[in-house]
Amino acid sequence: MPLTFRKSFRILPGVRLNINKKSWSITTGGGKNGPRYTRSSTGRHTTSMDLPGPFGWRRTTRSRTSGH
Repeated sequence: MPLTFRKSFRILPGVRLNINKKSWSITTGGGKNGPRYTRSSTGRHTTSMDLPGPFGWRRTTRSRTSGH
């Protein structure tokens, strides 16, 4: 199993800086019953949210588009 590097820091209440070997990202939100928004240095935008009941969680990801 390969070793991975990942570190997460809370920089403000409700804001986290996540660092791994290839990129970094900023995550905001995620309070009680609220969505989390993540923007990565690679251009990826992710919205995730915990859903009640048997659904668990839901995630939507958009990557950077070329030519814009």
